[in-house]
Amino acid sequence: MFYLYNILTYIAIFFVRLIALFNQKMKLFVNGRKNTFNKLNQQLSPSDKMIWIHVASLGEYEQGLPLMEALRIKYPNYKLLLTFFSPSGYEVKKNNTIADVTVYLPMDTISNVRQFLKIVEPEMVFFIKYEYWPNYLNALKKENIPTYLVSGIMRKDQVFFKWYGGFYKKALQAFTHFFVQNEETLNLLNSLKYTNVTIVGDTRFDRVSQILEQDNKLTFLDAFTENKSVKTIVIGSSWPEDEKLICHYINSNTNPNIKFIFAPHNIKQEQIDQLTLNIQKPVIKHTEYVGQDLTQYNVYIIDAYSLLTKAYSYATIAYIGGGFGAGIHNILEAATFSIPIVIGPKYRKFQEAKDLIKLGGCLVVNNQEEVNKLFDSLLTNDIKRKAIGEIAGHFILKNKNATQKVIQYL
Repeated sequence: MFYLYNILTYIAIFFVRLIALFNQKMKLFVNGRKNTFNKLNQQLSPSDKMIWIHVASLGEYEQGLPLMEALRIKYPNYKLLLTFFSPSGYEVKKNNTIADVTVYLPMDTISNVRQFLKIVEPEMVFFIKYEYWPNYLNALKKENIPTYLVSGIMRKDQVFFKWYGGFYKKALQAFTHFFVQNEETLNLLNSLKYTNVTIVGDTRFDRVSQILEQDNKLTFLDAFTENKSVKTIVIGSSWPEDEKLICHYINSNTNPNIKFIFAPHNIKQEQIDQLTLNIQKPVIKHTEYVGQDLTQYNVYIIDAYSLLTKAYSYATIAYIGGGFGAGIHNILEAATFSIPIVIGPKYRKFQEAKDLIKLGGCLVVNNQEEVNKLFDSLLTNDIKRKAIGEIAGHFILKNKNATQKVIQYL
């Protein structure tokens, strides 16, 4: 099976390069990796003491950030190498200041792995949440390099637990220790005879808990919400399926004192234009707000990146998108502001959502009727809304300190 895996890896690389001729994201994926080894050779020297942190994309970067900050303090004489697999993470965070070097992870071929480890020579390695590359893991095991999985989470439908997943199971031997999110993952690893497992929780809670300590003021949203004097629903990371439901609610809502802030997942012009057309109330886009009297608008569309987290601080209710598509986006950033969280039905791969739903701080809607009823109920019943919000905020505080537990173990 391992031989077959390597053959399939080369086949995948061929097709990815072919697709890159026609797809911009795949072009970034391919071209970004062409310079990885040159960049490593230029920015690293044999005398450097290295810690390597790998993340899949932007969400895992945010998850790993508290750990990287803690490693900086604990190991001040080490350099941090950060690798990304996905362009959606690398292209946004390639100029981050926490890592000394940030590159794409070379594809998991035996030759790439040998060259990568020969240059980097890491003394410790941290994989955040997931991504199990057999050639990398086997090489790390062979070199006896301490390797850790942080905020790990597993499901029984993964390849490790299939009849054909033997070589993947074996690759897990590379991990010196598994720092996992929940008891289910601990039990699954135990079923594979791995006992070097500790439940520490999710480092994302440490990350989002820091949000309250920063300045979340946005002057344009101060103006739009009239200094937070009106009730506001923030729709974060929305997809067209979410927007259809929310727009219907907006168009049928008769209360002029309810305002809405959209921060779509995709800010391509055609999608923003379609969203604008679907709204029958006064609407303003962020890229056009300068010089406008924002109090005259009911809907504000943030057609720009990196503003959503602060926008949640203006929310009376947060609707998190993706639940009517591939799956919900991050609910924790909104929850930290102690507001009710509303999501669609596709959340079962997200442990934090399942946990918060059980507690009552996150509410699920399945159709237009449920959206309308829930929003009306939360907007009119202040006591109920605030109680649900407090559950969400307490959920964040209760689950802090996963990073500290990892550092204490080290």
